[in-house]
Amino acid sequence: MNAARAALRARSADGALTRRDRLVILATCCLSLFIVGLDVSAVNVALPSISSDLGATPSQLQWVLDAYALVIASLLIFGGSLGDRLGRKRIFQVGLVTFGVASVLCSLAPTPEVLIGARMLQAVGGAMLNPVALSIVTNVFVDPRERAQAIGLWGTAFGLSLAFGPVVGGALVSGIGWEAIFWLNVPVCVLALALTMRFVPESKAERSRRADPVGQVLILAFLATLTFAIIEGRPQGWTSPGVLVCFVISAGALVAMVAYESRRAEPLLDPRFFRSVPFSCAVGCAVIAFAATGGFLFLNTLYLQEVRGMSPLDAGLMTLPMAAASVVCAPIAGRLVGDRGARPPMVIGGAAMVAGALMLTGLGNDTALVYVGAAYLVFGLGFGFLNAPITNGAVSGMPRTQAGLASAMASTGRQVGTALGVAVFGAVAFAGIDGTVADGLAVAARPVWLIMAACGAAVLVLAFVSTGAWARGTAARTRERIESTSGTWVT
Repeated sequence: MNAARAALRARSADGALTRRDRLVILATCCLSLFIVGLDVSAVNVALPSISSDLGATPSQLQWVLDAYALVIASLLIFGGSLGDRLGRKRIFQVGLVTFGVASVLCSLAPTPEVLIGARMLQAVGGAMLNPVALSIVTNVFVDPRERAQAIGLWGTAFGLSLAFGPVVGGALVSGIGWEAIFWLNVPVCVLALALTMRFVPESKAERSRRADPVGQVLILAFLATLTFAIIEGRPQGWTSPGVLVCFVISAGALVAMVAYESRRAEPLLDPRFFRSVPFSCAVGCAVIAFAATGGFLFLNTLYLQEVRGMSPLDAGLMTLPMAAASVVCAPIAGRLVGDRGARPPMVIGGAAMVAGALMLTGLGNDTALVYVGAAYLVFGLGFGFLNAPITNGAVSGMPRTQAGLASAMASTGRQVGTALGVAVFGAVAFAGIDGTVADGLAVAARPVWLIMAACGAAVLVLAFVSTGAWARGTAARTRERIESTSGTWVT
């Protein structure tokens, strides 16, 4: 305690943060991101238990995951703007409190509908954490090389939470119950809140952008109706009026959003950013990689527990090869990005994702567990190498004043990818099941693994497109355009 006070006095005396301060701030931001990601992957393992206890249908189980991902995706940029306007430290603290309270409500949910609603509130808190945390990190680490490494570690935290979530969730569900997954968030939020109050300096944008409620509504309408149509298309019928209307609304919202944001002086989604090829490829890679990972976690949880009859703990332990690969590869990817750029880790990650997905096509009802673990290991290696280049590609080449918006857009891509992965890959797999999940999932999921292999191939293409001389030139020109108008608005 005394040491912390001394550090604070030293910092306030010279106006600079010590190295220890910066590391504590980075750890705090990574901790917040870790619990946001944990509540994506850990809840996957709890789905069969939630279905049994609350009587949730397969589509409701998809919504338990996607309601969370969709709300975060829709509000991330708004959360970053709030931090710019009202103070990043303040909004970060509000996000921690909201996330913790909503986690308690999730654990007390008596029905699937209440759980889905509490997950949406939880996501509101999460949307205040992700972009604001990265804005704090980019403003604390001013040295370009240190900032690249810090951003790599920050992005790695989310990847590790997805990788270790099944293990943590499996242990909690088997030992206590699915509610314990949400109880875990409370002490973590309290710890992060205490560290934020003590170490994180307050900061704001010199001039924050104006609110964009129309853009916010259009984003939410586009994502929500598209996901609803994909998830409910199979049970309700792809030609049912409700599903068709949702597809039409989603398409209309997308067209309206592009037209509206292109004309707005201070858009919620700045179209100028997409003139930078590295940025566009980073967002595209985020959507693709996290769609594959979201679908992988969702379907393999059902495969291990419903098809192979494993307990939640055993199912979580089966994903340890994926978690171990992510742990080992993520820091290596961060160093590679800092030393050699984004191409090497993207190539390795894309190739491993292709190989892992192709191995998954061999899964059957009695496939040797050694083979299953090997497939998870290879897939985890691919995922571990992709997080750092995604995050760095989004903010590199952008002015520091735009880091919050750029990182929020990349994080939006992650969440959109996760939601679409659960919706699309779940719909493809469930469409091929004639009987029970236990009897038909292994065969029905084979087209999904081929789609995931195609996702890995797309990452390989983006690795070369985004890192060439032409791509770097587009980033430089985009930066110049943004800086030339930086006097009109700042994020």
